[in-house]
Amino acid sequence: MQLGLVALAVVFLSSMGYNNSLKVSRGRRHRHTSTEVPPSCSSGCESCSEYNGCTKCRPRLFILLERSEIRQTGVCLATCPVGYYGIRNRDVNRCTQCKIENCADCFSRTFCTKCKEGLYSYIGRCYHSCPEGLTTINSTMECVVQCELGEWSQWGPCMKKNKTCGFKKGNQSRRREPTQPPSPATVTGHASASTCAPETESRKCTVQKRVPCGKDYERTVLEHLQAVGLSQMLRVVIQQTTSVYAASINTICS
Repeated sequence: MQLGLVALAVVFLSSMGYNNSLKVSRGRRHRHTSTEVPPSCSSGCESCSEYNGCTKCRPRLFILLERSEIRQTGVCLATCPVGYYGIRNRDVNRCTQCKIENCADCFSRTFCTKCKEGLYSYIGRCYHSCPEGLTTINSTMECVVQCELGEWSQWGPCMKKNKTCGFKKGNQSRRREPTQPPSPATVTGHASASTCAPETESRKCTVQKRVPCGKDYERTVLEHLQAVGLSQMLRVVIQQTTSVYAASINTICS
């Protein structure tokens, strides 16, 4: 009787172990199968994983790695968000975080396009105040070279399409030059950017007498010369006729 109970217990335990091993093997097969089946990729992805999101984007799109604690998830974007700049290469286009000091948005690894609030921008860098020799322009937070311009020049000739003939109404311009060149001082190793450029002003003008161009001008001159030549010929003929007539009268009278 006791021997039978022992045998029954052995059979029961063996069946329990078999069931557990069967469940484990099924679980392993299930997990293996789930990794082989690619999950549905989000918009713009060419390949992705369930845990890391997009791993490769479609051409021309940038991949951005969003961090959540120790996990990184890839997202495909047409343009990089504020605080990031795009880097394109043959293998992958990436959004890289801007790491320039006090910069809110940047164009590249070394050039800031927007500083944090309250800071001044100059040649892709951010400052608490404009460097020496520079000033702000139009109450903005951009530093420029201080500039003084001289007197206006005389108005230039009336022109149209870079020509001074063949039109009735055109434009004329004048300009004024900086009184002195910008300071050659440098800031953080960069040459001082010159925004002190000559200033030009233009206005509409009207030609008092239309001057023809090219063949029209040559034809006008020729017609004028011909007219003058005919007048001179007529004058000569009249003078000669008058002289002959006067000589004839003198001969008769004598």
